[in-house]
Amino acid sequence: MSLAKLRTISDGGVAFQSHIDCPPDVPTPERAVEIQCLLGVDIQMQLDECVALPASYQAIEQAVERSLAWAGRAQRAFRDARQRGLVNAGQELFGIVQGGIDATLRARSADALVGLNFAGYAVGGLAVGEPQQAMLATLERTVPRLPPDRPRYLMGVGTPIDLIEAVARGVDMFDCVLPTRSGRHGQAFTWDGKLNLRNAAHSDDRAPLDALSQCPAARNYSRAYLHHLVKAQEYLAAMLLSWANIAFYQELMAAMRDAIARGKFAAWAAETKARLA
Repeated sequence: MSLAKLRTISDGGVAFQSHIDCPPDVPTPERAVEIQCLLGVDIQMQLDECVALPASYQAIEQAVERSLAWAGRAQRAFRDARQRGLVNAGQELFGIVQGGIDATLRARSADALVGLNFAGYAVGGLAVGEPQQAMLATLERTVPRLPPDRPRYLMGVGTPIDLIEAVARGVDMFDCVLPTRSGRHGQAFTWDGKLNLRNAAHSDDRAPLDALSQCPAARNYSRAYLHHLVKAQEYLAAMLLSWANIAFYQELMAAMRDAIARGKFAAWAAETKARLA
């Protein structure tokens, strides 16, 4: 999706333009599986088409049907790779649900993928331009259609509150560039909300990002020093803030798992969202 201006997409696969030379081949659903097997990827993803929102019903429908066709081809390629000994124990292939924020298309995609019996299911095509409430409403309609005994993975999401809201709706797994992208731009996530280390208010603040954190970047450096690094455009700022942000996200997910295990998730979520707001 991010390279839409440089791609030519067809039912066969995706061809990308290069500013250096011509790509040697066109990525196909089969080739995508082969590359992931060669890399030793544990959680492999089918090739799919993600449409930026807003988009027409016809464009989203076409992406759903193409992604479903690719899902079947990817699954056959993965089974073939397993038979040839190219898949190690613990490696599995996930299908990706598409459909924008349209309830009918989401149901069509989810039901068809469940029928293919993947090891896990990703919800793609969200956090790509739609409001948060539309994303959450789509999750409420989509996640219940996925098997409760298989991992459910929300792709490309998101803020700490996004994660809490998605877990409340049955999501298990996430990926997102936000912790590192924010770190590169001088932003830090803490249990009391997001901090902008560019602000002059932090120039004399000797407190760390989080004195109780197990992460040295959050615990051992003052906000004043981090502010100095950001303002001086020292790349150490991006490194330390990215480290601290990733650690915070890990702590956040650990806290959610603990709250779920104790049967206290709803109360924990309400309290935590109030702190983070």
